[in-house]
Amino acid sequence: GQGSFVAAFASSNLGDVSPNTKGPFCSNTGDSCDNPHSTCPLGGAKMCVAMGPGNDMFDSTRIIGENIYLKARELYENASQEVTGPLSSAHQWVNMSDVSVELNATHTVKTCKPALGHSFAAGTIDGVGAFNFTQGSSVEGDPFWDGIRDQLLGEPSNETQTCHKPKPILFSTGEMTWPHPWHPDIVDVQIVAIGSLAIVAVPGEFTTMSGRRLREAVKREFDSHGKPQMDVVIAGLCNVYTHYITTYEEYQVQRYEAASTIYGPHTLSAYIQLYRGLARAIATNTVQDLPLGPEPPVFNITNLTLVPSITVDRAPVNKAFGDVLQDVRQQYLVGEVVGVKFVGANPRNSAENATEHNFLTVERYANTSDRWHVVQNDASWDTRFYWKKGWLGQSTVTIEWHIPNGTELGLYRIQYFGHYRKRLSSSHTVSVPFEGKSSAFEITNL
Repeated sequence: GQGSFVAAFASSNLGDVSPNTKGPFCSNTGDSCDNPHSTCPLGGAKMCVAMGPGNDMFDSTRIIGENIYLKARELYENASQEVTGPLSSAHQWVNMSDVSVELNATHTVKTCKPALGHSFAAGTIDGVGAFNFTQGSSVEGDPFWDGIRDQLLGEPSNETQTCHKPKPILFSTGEMTWPHPWHPDIVDVQIVAIGSLAIVAVPGEFTTMSGRRLREAVKREFDSHGKPQMDVVIAGLCNVYTHYITTYEEYQVQRYEAASTIYGPHTLSAYIQLYRGLARAIATNTVQDLPLGPEPPVFNITNLTLVPSITVDRAPVNKAFGDVLQDVRQQYLVGEVVGVKFVGANPRNSAENATEHNFLTVERYANTSDRWHVVQNDASWDTRFYWKKGWLGQSTVTIEWHIPNGTELGLYRIQYFGHYRKRLSSSHTVSVPFEGKSSAFEITNL
């Protein structure tokens, strides 16, 4: 929306958390597929999809958003403890592919060069992968896909395979360096403390139990060095992204999150050791003595992109951009859906050429002023904007307005705002703005 109050709902240790509270079901039979491999008897993993809490994604998003807002507002209004005290922070660069971790007095382990396992390609119940990959893949992997990988990308080294066991490696990203390294070796770890609040900035998605163990370890470190009663929270996906971080036990099962724990089975133990060191430095006022760590490499990737370039837009014969292809009805009731289809253009043209841009407006006619007034836009919950790419640069845009309860009766229209890409020469194109509008329609109670 466009309100005056902005709130950020930052992520914490959400690596294995799903908003789809109804759980996974086979989309072809309706049976539950809440099993270790998230597969269905007919159709395999592709059919196992989680749903809820609403009837569709829009409904679920609304319910989840409202629940988060209501709880946040409750906490905000009932907050009684003011955070006061000094501000301090500790930061280090670490080569996460080569961290030695002391598990106890007699056992030391190491992290690994980055690699993704077979279950990474399986996806999750919130977004399944392709082909025949499944979560919890066998420790042998799949000879078919391993053979294709070896031919196209090269075989993982014995050292990397041994280090990552029991993960069957699909992509040995730490050994893939063209045109640049596929995964980072140098990662930053950081803690920021504001009085009694310690924010642990982690470079990835920690699972629920991984985050719990990390918080408890950091809190114990503060406690043992004269900083009791510290409130420790995790801020996820900070600084650099390194996929997921599971516990050692979760890693053995090799579901999606474990296959995406790129530095091997002892990744969590390494992070706990590193963040304990940061907490100890803050608690003892020795941050200045922390080694900065290895500087990360800087790559010139300004010209490297996997995003397809925008082609020139074209309108159908005898049509112009913004022309109405399918118009609205003359009358609607509250609760119905207004729909209009236009000759469209790639929305990326508008995103690249305007920082303040609405793709659509819903406008109401005011008799008193003889003018149209905007009542909703593309930030409104009740509007939908669908772009459909066609052939040879042609495309269409369909705009929907789900008329909400409480809408004032009267005369309305929908406007569409876009930019089309026009070629001026063989090497130069420009984006040209255009508009389209529906016919006027009436919202009535008849």
